[in-house]
Amino acid sequence: MPQETITFDAVLFDLDGTLIDSTPGVYYAWDEFRKKYTHLPSDVADLTHGRRLKDTLREYCRITDDAELEASRPVNGLGPEVLNGAQKLLNELNEIAPDKWTIVTSASRFYASQAIPKCSLPIPRKGYVTADDVTEGKPKPAPYNAGAATLGVPAEKCLVVEDAPSGLKAGRAAGARTLAVCTSHGPESLFKEAGGSIDYIVKDLEGVSAKLAGDMIEFTLTVLPGIERTSL
Repeated sequence: MPQETITFDAVLFDLDGTLIDSTPGVYYAWDEFRKKYTHLPSDVADLTHGRRLKDTLREYCRITDDAELEASRPVNGLGPEVLNGAQKLLNELNEIAPDKWTIVTSASRFYASQAIPKCSLPIPRKGYVTADDVTEGKPKPAPYNAGAATLGVPAEKCLVVEDAPSGLKAGRAAGARTLAVCTSHGPESLFKEAGGSIDYIVKDLEGVSAKLAGDMIEFTLTVLPGIERTSL
C-alpha cells in the first residue's frame, strides 16, 4: 500500500472507535433504552456514534433533566477492547513527545477514567478532554479546541484522529487537519457523511507510525489505495 509522510505540532485522538472498541456495550445500552423509548429507530446506535450521550438522549429520548440524564446511563459488563495499532502508537508518542498528544472523547470522565487504563493505554501527561469538560459536543468544534488548548497548541497545528463523521466534522470545524480511521465505518460511508472534513484516511492505527522531526511529530501513514483526499 502507498505511504505518505505528514508533520504536525501535536495530535488529538478520539477515544471510542479510534483507540478502543466498546461497540458491544453501546449496542446493549441502546437496546435497553429502546425497551423504554419504543419510538427509537433500530439503528439509533449507528446514528448517534461519536456524539455525547447527553446530547443524543436529549435529541432521541427527549430527556432534558440533568438528574434524569445521569440516572439513565445503563451499566453493563461489556468492557472495551483496544483497537489494532493504538497501544503501539500511543506508546511511541509517549516516549518521543509526551506533551504533544491527548485524547478528546464524547464519553464521560467517569467512563474514560476507567476505559483507558482497562485497555492498558497510557494516560496523556497533560490530561484529556471528556464530554463533561465542554458545553457543546461533536460535531461542534469545542471538544477539539479544548484538546488543543490542553496541549497549548493552536488547533490549526494539530492532527485530529477520528473514526466518526461527527468527530471528523468537529476536527475540521476547529481548524485542524483530520485523519480518518476505518474502524467503525467503511471509507465509502466516511466520505459520504464527512468527505469534506477528511484530509487523510487509513484502515486503522496499524497503518500509522510516529517519530520526532525537530520539535514536530512526523507521521508515516499507510494510506488506503485508490482513495483521494477531498481537501488539503
